[in-house]
Parts: sequence; C-alpha cells; structure tokens
Amino acid sequence: MAEHLITGEKGEDMAAFFLQKSGYEVVGRNYRSGKAEIDLIIRKNDWLIFVEVKTRSGVAFGYPESFVSPVKAALLKRAAEEYIFAVDWKGPIRFDIVSIILSRESAEIRHFEDAIP
Repeated sequence: MAEHLITGEKGEDMAAFFLQKSGYEVVGRNYRSGKAEIDLIIRKNDWLIFVEVKTRSGVAFGYPESFVSPVKAALLKRAAEEYIFAVDWKGPIRFDIVSIILSRESAEIRHFEDAIP
C-alpha cells in the first residue's frame, strides 16, 4: 500500500478514537458515493456530522486542514446528501474537519467544527 494511503488510514483511525473519547459516536467510515468519500460519519446529541480527516507528516506545505479544496467540499456535500436520503435523516447536520500532524514521537490532533459552509 502506498505510504500516503497508510498515513491517511492511520489518521482516520486516530480521528475516530479522538472523537469517541470526546463523546461522539462513530456511525460510519469511508462512505462512498461516486467519486466522493466521507471519511467519518459521527453523531452527538441530535447532530449528524460528516468529517473530513486530513493527515500530514509535517507542515512544510501547509496545515492539513488547508487541503480541503472547494471541489472536495462539494463532493463531500453531495455524498452527504445521498447518505441523508438513504437513512432518512431529519435532524441537523454539519461538516467538520479533523486535522492531524504526525511526528515520530506524537500527533497533534485538531477538531474544527462546522468548518465547511
């Protein structure tokens, strides 16, 4: 498996664990719709939250959260619409980003709520 895929998978695992420790329930992972993929689908209280996880091994090229392009955001929203219809969700939703910067000794995890308008 390519190194960036391994890094991405590790980041998604770390994000899921981090969010669960923060009181969220993970209800879906890697939901696919056409060209789009939702990394994590979580719930907390009455909210359904679609999460884009961005993992990098450093910030030389920018912080991970800055790599969510308008095209990626549009694809994420399209996949979320399909998921909402499939499960007949009637409550509030939002789009979050979890940013992870990995180093040899540690990981910096930041959760941005309502990060994609």
